[in-house]
Amino acid sequence: MITAEVQNKVSDVQQIRALFESQKANQYAIGNSSVSERRTKLSKLHKTILHYRTDIKKALHDDFRKHPSEVDMTDIYPVISEIKHAKSHLASWMKDQSVHTPLALLGSSSYIKYEPKGVVLIISPWNFPFNLTFGPFVSAIAAGNCVMIKPSEMTPHIAKVMHKIVTEVFEPNEVALIEGGIETSTELLKLPFNHIFFTGAPSIGKVVMEAAAKNLTSVTLELGGKSPTIVDETADLELAAKRIAWAKWANNGQICIAPDFVYVHESQKDKFLSMTQKYIQQYYGNDAATEPSYNRIVNRRHFDRLKSYIDDAVSKGANIITGGQLKEAENFIAPMIMTNVDKKSALMTNEIFGPILPVYTYDKLEDLVEEIRSGEKPLALYIFSKNNKNINYILNNTRAGGGCINHCAVHFYNTNLPFGGSNNSGIGKSHGFEGFKSFSNGRGILKQHLPNALELLVPPFNTFKQKIIDLTIKYF
Repeated sequence: MITAEVQNKVSDVQQIRALFESQKANQYAIGNSSVSERRTKLSKLHKTILHYRTDIKKALHDDFRKHPSEVDMTDIYPVISEIKHAKSHLASWMKDQSVHTPLALLGSSSYIKYEPKGVVLIISPWNFPFNLTFGPFVSAIAAGNCVMIKPSEMTPHIAKVMHKIVTEVFEPNEVALIEGGIETSTELLKLPFNHIFFTGAPSIGKVVMEAAAKNLTSVTLELGGKSPTIVDETADLELAAKRIAWAKWANNGQICIAPDFVYVHESQKDKFLSMTQKYIQQYYGNDAATEPSYNRIVNRRHFDRLKSYIDDAVSKGANIITGGQLKEAENFIAPMIMTNVDKKSALMTNEIFGPILPVYTYDKLEDLVEEIRSGEKPLALYIFSKNNKNINYILNNTRAGGGCINHCAVHFYNTNLPFGGSNNSGIGKSHGFEGFKSFSNGRGILKQHLPNALELLVPPFNTFKQKIIDLTIKYF
């Protein structure tokens, strides 16, 4: 007997495949759109986002009590900035890019034509569901693709608002947003997309990459990891504490580029801890549970995960310097600083993705760098220092997707910088031109205008032709 549930699943699968086929049939019409047409789409998207600005804020508050001002700063502004940047530069991005042609190919010219990849899939996460859906989406549209979007099921309120925006601006044979759980993602990953852009955990990134490999689909993986922050003996501690506290506890620490843990020079530890606690209080008051600016863990499952990390660390000898208050009923964890955290504890062997900051001390920079290099490449690495020698030593002897000097996380806001990880923290880049390129194929074209020397070097070969080949190898 076929149950209603099975019938619904079959129907969902059929609908997904029908949408994919309709976009596949439409991809060349969309791909051949002009600069003006793509700008018009981006302008309409911009206008519609602003129209739903209040709804976006309410939805994100309903999903995890995010403050409206923080929504403006961390979800809406980055997308609007991405739209403006793309519109401003789209003509130059879409223009054929002339490149040098070597003398051996005299009589020809060469250029790169950035063509759309075709039908692409964007799978977005729950921590910044609006920003990390529409940010790459802007790049996909600018590049002339048809797009299928799968937002996280953990933030259903904002998913519904995003669905409204998409359906008001685009026809489904160009853009479709599909809500659903893991089963929906699994069905989507079976389809032969031309590109997949995934943002999420490295463990899920491996699943996406494995599925993509079956269709030889290219991927951009924006992952995460444990982003270290270094505060050396020359750092402005007031500045470091202020900026680290902002970057760590914004969005309740649920940020892939948040400072995951801090290494502070042993001579500055006490001052740093004191100043950081001061800024926690300044930002969130004596009781963060009553401060509207401090949002919540997204759901009970992630609350339980973080609680287990805390319990495990404490059982292994960690000290809670500040925080420690938990309210299970509302998924609340107060801003927390911990010291003496065992490096093998769950807190340090997993990305924290929550409002807990382990703080360590170091003595020799060389030993610290060696320890950082022993782990996976992080998505970001932050340095607080006034010493250029120290800064350059760290930059030259570590690897990371990106980062900041004397700040945290703000590199994300610069659309002129490539954003992304390296190996375990990600594959490929996004934002601005890098995002446009991720959703494009750089098609190399050589155009022959006049006969060239190569036409003299066709079979049958002889001594004279070999001399020309020898001269070409030696001089050209």
